Amino acid sequence: MATTEKLSRLLKEIDVVEIIGETDKNITSLQSDSRKAEKDGLFVAVKGVTTDGHKYIPVVASAHVGAIVCERMPASFVKGVTYIRVADSAEALGRLASAWYGHPSSKLKLVGVTGTNGKTTTATLLYEMAKLEGFKAGLLSTVCNYICDQAYPTTHTTPDPLTLNELLSQMVEQGCEYAFMEVSSHAAVQRRIAGLIFAGAIFTNLTRDHLDYHGTVENYMKAKKMFFDMLPADAFALVNADDKAGAYMVQNTKAKVYTYSLRTDADFRGRVLETRLDGTLMMLNGREVEVRFTGRFNAYNLTDVYGASILSGFNPEEVIVNMSRLVPVAGRFQPFLSKKGYAAIVDYAHTPDALVNVLDTIREIVGPDGEIITVVGAGGNRDHGKRPMMAQEAACRSDLLILTSDNPRDEEPEQIIADMKAGLNADELRRTVCITDRREAIREAMRRAKPGNVVLVAGKGHETYQEVGGVRHHFDDREEVAAAISDNE
Repeated sequence: MATTEKLSRLLKEIDVVEIIGETDKNITSLQSDSRKAEKDGLFVAVKGVTTDGHKYIPVVASAHVGAIVCERMPASFVKGVTYIRVADSAEALGRLASAWYGHPSSKLKLVGVTGTNGKTTTATLLYEMAKLEGFKAGLLSTVCNYICDQAYPTTHTTPDPLTLNELLSQMVEQGCEYAFMEVSSHAAVQRRIAGLIFAGAIFTNLTRDHLDYHGTVENYMKAKKMFFDMLPADAFALVNADDKAGAYMVQNTKAKVYTYSLRTDADFRGRVLETRLDGTLMMLNGREVEVRFTGRFNAYNLTDVYGASILSGFNPEEVIVNMSRLVPVAGRFQPFLSKKGYAAIVDYAHTPDALVNVLDTIREIVGPDGEIITVVGAGGNRDHGKRPMMAQEAACRSDLLILTSDNPRDEEPEQIIADMKAGLNADELRRTVCITDRREAIREAMRRAKPGNVVLVAGKGHETYQEVGGVRHHFDDREEVAAAISDNE
């Protein structure tokens, strides 16, 4: 990280439209949060989702920052402050952050993963694979960030540009050769990844999600595609050939395109031979391998991990061996077994498609005679349109559906449940119970479970909190399931 940097040199990293003031000066810090802006620092005014940094320009200028980057010049200017106008200040922030931290992504083999489902599993397993191959590696994910084996808490799927480049810089300092990260659609649109140099990108799949932010599925798809559009020519782009959005993602990419598939010919071909609750027998490019993961959705994740590992330069023979050593990510199809002969699965599935994938996998395991009990809710302050869809997909694949609270945030839990129930027909409603208290809903599911049944607790997975009225309270589905099973034995 730079301690001081010439403003003139920093400005070479961005596309400047207009400059008012001197550029031959030293900059001592870089910030986009007006509360952290310092004397002689560089402040970048970014228009965010909830607030616009431009309205804080007079405040930071009066604090005698050295320079301000903005899209709109203020009505008046403070003497000694340099004002730089750009077309896109979010893009400028990303590029400036990369330069400020010494372009760390250029010193790593950085691989990004995008898609609706499977990002966390894919990125985490690639990080684990790199370590099994004997490399130091870093991970930026929804669950946790890692630099080598040191964990750092996470707040966003993809951090802001300053945090992101600081973490990448620390990876370089600690000798990491590889870094793997989730790239959310929000991060692409908000230019959080601007200025980063990727060695590779992976597309998992695309289904309805985040429409509260993007508005339409088309906008959501375009946001994902932006990531592939920015890839350099020497990068690889690995896409799911079985998802119709796969070909769209790489229409304009400069990267070398590779495909993976479970259904058709592809550069990396996976096939499920046998599925059990505790694992799967797979075929990967003609080689049999026993893995500790269950379900076709995980078979897709493992096939892209296999392909990306090879494209990242790992030894193909060692990769096959190490596939069997990988273990599931916390809160992703995580099983709990009861002495009474039933099982519970905790999974992060929080979209209609993810629920379909998990429930179809469970049905394949329990067979037509086994019963499935599903406990699920939907998040507040998010896409309302997917609520009835989630309930309907869960109801038609479950023998009993328990609708409950997820993270209601600022909404009434009962209204969210009512929105979900609206997707159910008369027969499905007869097999549905509504229990607002999530703890009680989980306990009721365990009380009703019989030998051979599987209980799915979906939606929160690895999360250790429940957000109610804007306040986060400790709540972990895994703890609740374990306790409910114990109390029921």
